[in-house]
Amino acid sequence: MTKSGVFEGDPGMVSNATELKKELQKMVKAIVDEDDINLDAIDRTQKILYALKELKLKQPISLKLDNTGAVPEEFKCPISKELMRDPVIISTGETYDRPFIENLLHAGNRTCPKSQQVLSHTTLTPNKLIREMISFWCKNQGIKLPDTVQFSKDGGLTKADRDHFVSLLKKMSSNLSGQREAAEELRQLTKRMPSFRALFGEYVNAVPHLLFPFSQKSSSEIHVGLQEDLITTLLNISIHDDNKKLVAENPTVIPLLMDAVRSGTIETRSNAAAALFTLSALDSNKVLIGKSGALKPLIDELDKGHPLAVKDVASAIFGLCMIHENKLIAVRDGAVRVILKKIVSKMHVDELLTILAMLSTIQKAVEEMGELEAVPCLLCIIRETSCARNKENCIVILYAICYSDRSKWKEMRDEETTYHTISQLAQNGTSRAKRKANGILERLNRPVNLIHTA
Repeated sequence: MTKSGVFEGDPGMVSNATELKKELQKMVKAIVDEDDINLDAIDRTQKILYALKELKLKQPISLKLDNTGAVPEEFKCPISKELMRDPVIISTGETYDRPFIENLLHAGNRTCPKSQQVLSHTTLTPNKLIREMISFWCKNQGIKLPDTVQFSKDGGLTKADRDHFVSLLKKMSSNLSGQREAAEELRQLTKRMPSFRALFGEYVNAVPHLLFPFSQKSSSEIHVGLQEDLITTLLNISIHDDNKKLVAENPTVIPLLMDAVRSGTIETRSNAAAALFTLSALDSNKVLIGKSGALKPLIDELDKGHPLAVKDVASAIFGLCMIHENKLIAVRDGAVRVILKKIVSKMHVDELLTILAMLSTIQKAVEEMGELEAVPCLLCIIRETSCARNKENCIVILYAICYSDRSKWKEMRDEETTYHTISQLAQNGTSRAKRKANGILERLNRPVNLIHTA
């Protein structure tokens, strides 16, 4: 980089502010554009800032960078094209305004907007130097820089965005045409922009306003397209962690999601189940949803519903059954029979075996599995599958069944004699599968009369 010679003398004695500002722009550009950290440029920038400060203190000189007072390009966010309030550096070395780059990262983007390089990590490092330079420039331009924390919390939303959000919620109280238009736009906005999801937590009555159409009609009477958009919007806003408790504790939400699982379009049923799964991330919500009776419609949908909705339904049942109380409810509501039927039909075997293994801690479920002849089916899966997790879940369930019903030991002995299924798993399975398989082998290796009398 060519040096201008501005600092060949005492920086405090330099009187040419124009040269200082030009040199400052060069240094900032060098710091921002170069891949490596240019320590020399940083040192020179600090000296320039010091010199400008000294000049300001000594004489009433204008420090505008140009006659128009335009924001220097180095101070603008490459995304918003506006003056940065909270500049941060990403892994590629580029600097962005925090709320705008955070919006992209929260939406799942992992590419630098400027360089198009894939980010090696998503850590954001404050660019203190640029921040100080922006503050200095704003002070001398008579510009008040907005509060950094508040701006970041807004996620880059403008007042116009917020006003539009409120107007969409008001439309939910209008006629069907207005409701459909607003619901469709809210669905799209909450899908694309995490900041719009967060708004539902900031406006106390946002969720009730969103669901106003359901207060006028029952779920069976509401327009199918409107129902689909509203249920999908509930799913979108439930993704935001701060909204999970707010949404689930609204007294109309869980019943609406249950009705949607029972009678919505395929997409509505699928998204309603996905919303229940998302909300169940909180243990308090698991209890609330379980007590509301949501497991029964989910199990019924798993049994007779459309194959395209089954995966989301299974995920919802899995999420809810992570607590003991809901396992008991699921078994009571017929989950074991339905899950075994689907496994035999080879539908979503991975997910359903995981749920069945969870339910095997409930004695009534284990007894029902034995009565429904689950043992041959599970042994067949162990022999045929290459999935270590499926093998593990099968042997966990078999262990529970056999130690609950001694009549099943003959089937296990015959299996081992013919195929060596259990001993192979004891050698090659996961650590948990090995423990369960060895537990079964230990029992099988006892004298037959001891097995029958144990």
